[in-house]
Amino acid sequence: MNQLNVIVVFGGVSSEHDISCISAASILRNTDAEKYHIYPVGITKFGRWLLFDSTDYDSIENGSWETSGKTVPAVLSPDRKTHGLLILRDSGMETIHADCVFPVLHGIGGEDGTLQGLLELAHIPYVGPGVAASACSMDKSLTKIIVQQEGVRQAAFYLAHSYDFAEDPSAVCIAAEKQLGSYPVFVKPCSEGSSVGVSKATDRASLQKGLADAFRFDSKVLVEEFIDGHEIEVAVLGNDDPTASYAGEIAPSQEFYSFEAKYVDGTSGLYIPAKISDSAMENVREAAVRVYRALGCKGLSRVDFFCTYAEDEIVFNEINTIPGFTSISMYPKLQEYMGIPYTELVDRLISLAMERYDG
Repeated sequence: MNQLNVIVVFGGVSSEHDISCISAASILRNTDAEKYHIYPVGITKFGRWLLFDSTDYDSIENGSWETSGKTVPAVLSPDRKTHGLLILRDSGMETIHADCVFPVLHGIGGEDGTLQGLLELAHIPYVGPGVAASACSMDKSLTKIIVQQEGVRQAAFYLAHSYDFAEDPSAVCIAAEKQLGSYPVFVKPCSEGSSVGVSKATDRASLQKGLADAFRFDSKVLVEEFIDGHEIEVAVLGNDDPTASYAGEIAPSQEFYSFEAKYVDGTSGLYIPAKISDSAMENVREAAVRVYRALGCKGLSRVDFFCTYAEDEIVFNEINTIPGFTSISMYPKLQEYMGIPYTELVDRLISLAMERYDG
């Protein structure tokens, strides 16, 4: 059997760099070495690209890969004749043909369409949604507009801009209050993931503070209606005929599913399947596919919802086109529940990437 050359790109310049490294280590450990020749390529927090010439995946997870002495400068070429990596060794330049790229870059620079654009220029198959779907899914304000047109229920929101906040913070808070009507509300940077910069505001003072904190990460910030319900997530897999997993439920160890609750204290509970009614489960799986298709996603995405306690209503929250793949991440756990173990999932994602280009 001829092995396919698969480049796994991880790290990146976003605030989710460390989570990306943990996800990448999990993927690398669970990739079939008999089918694929894997080339891990890390991007440092300062944007330097390095081929990690080792199978010591623990060092990727703990961050020591950069100083391991096992890295070589590398460039992913947009030139279609190269169709892969340029490795800049001391002895000269080496070319590695890429059959497929698996981006494991959460957040800005990897999940926002920029890396996907480079791969489109190079005409290299890659795992996950394309340029437009990635960009629109990364920017929560654009996602809101598209989902609104699809008719899927979502939390009411107010879109705040940094230039307005810099000029008159109080006026922005008053406008948000007028739009949403009551507290509490959630404050979210439009283009960050893993709950980075997210806060819950219970009055004007905490709203103003939350906005100031969120504007450190983005020039656009959403202020959203609070939805009292189960926090549930659905793993969608496929290209033209995607399938939705059963929903899983988050039981946050903190007031909401913050960055710390996700990745630091490790005490949040995950329930698979979610503790919701059969009718709600059917509705959320159908809504997940509708959102996925409306945004033009391919390969995979995790689509997040609320299921209200009072009326069992499904409310869209957000979509993640390169969801976490750590040992505690919901996406691979949901697919495992659906009968797709981790190694087979990686294989299917690579096959879906190749299928798009074959088509």
